[in-house]
Amino acid sequence: MSESNNFFSVNHSDITSKARTGILHLAHGDVQTPVFMPVGTNATVKAITKDDLNEIGFQLILANTYHLYLRPGGDILEKAGGLHGFSGWDKNFLTDSGGFQVFSLAPFRKITEEGVKFQSHIDGSSHILTPESVVQLQRQFNSDIQMQLDVCTGYDITEKQAKEALRITSDWTLRAKNEWLIAKDLGYKGALFPIVQGNFFKELRKQSAEFVSSLDLPGIAIGGLSVGEPEDVYRETLAYTAELLPKDKPRYVMGIGTPAYILEAVENGIDMFDCVLPTRNARNGSYFTRDGSISIKNACYAMDFSPVDSECNCKVCRQYSRAYLRHLFKEQEILSSILASYHNLAFLNQMLKEIREAIEQDRFSSYKESFLKRYNSGKKSVL
Repeated sequence: MSESNNFFSVNHSDITSKARTGILHLAHGDVQTPVFMPVGTNATVKAITKDDLNEIGFQLILANTYHLYLRPGGDILEKAGGLHGFSGWDKNFLTDSGGFQVFSLAPFRKITEEGVKFQSHIDGSSHILTPESVVQLQRQFNSDIQMQLDVCTGYDITEKQAKEALRITSDWTLRAKNEWLIAKDLGYKGALFPIVQGNFFKELRKQSAEFVSSLDLPGIAIGGLSVGEPEDVYRETLAYTAELLPKDKPRYVMGIGTPAYILEAVENGIDMFDCVLPTRNARNGSYFTRDGSISIKNACYAMDFSPVDSECNCKVCRQYSRAYLRHLFKEQEILSSILASYHNLAFLNQMLKEIREAIEQDRFSSYKESFLKRYNSGKKSVL
């Protein structure tokens, strides 16, 4: 039995958990969920070509509004035919609003009722982003899914600070929705996702979840996780927040990309996630395997002529040995980053295929348990 609307269809709900499979119906093709989105901050996934992404099988990647606003700018992207025309990637783009990037610029930004004033990390120039301008930038990008501008807060702030940040975020949500509706009337086809905030205070999370759910926008994102909190706090806050969200909307947890966190999210009914970790770690010589992550620079791999993961069928594992990949890393060859990034993304994409299959067969809980038992038992220090 499917629950559906024009944007998202739920195909099957696992009887052993809250995990579910579904389809996002986007302007540049359907996307099966649960889905991991590689991060292409500057309209490119680092060390990966669009042909590689197609070969692996990705249908949706993430780009960042903050970075693209600063360079090359919305006008250039619009003239190029949006992100798709500019990059040549003909599948879907989700664009983050830049809220997290501005959050990370704490000494160089000021949050006001109007928006966020900040100094560019590139040249120190002054800028302002408002909820309205962020919607219009993402319209210029022709984003298939765009995020609202929000106030992201770190772990260990006071409830009073969290309440004020949520008040501003909620006001910005309404302004973003109004601007998005105007853009839609002018022919823009992308969806807008509001973001649940509230830090780690349950009552604030509840208020935020109820508020964004009442807006009846195409999907909902859960923000403010993976910002330095202990793992048990992450788990508790994720489970609590996800339970408050409507079942007929896709749910997106921002900024998670380890196998353990992905499985935890799926178990709680989350449909979408992204993270820079798989490709960032790859550039530092860390490879995912079924038996945990390995650091290819370790001396034990100098004469290891086996593949990174004997059960992985990606072209890196089919064609190259650990010894050769270690050699590339030690010599600081560019190819090291290319091959490691390809493998880590292919590993996660295959994992998501297996997750979807396990959900369809009502065995997600056993899949999660067996995957993590093996992954954690063999886990090594990655760096």
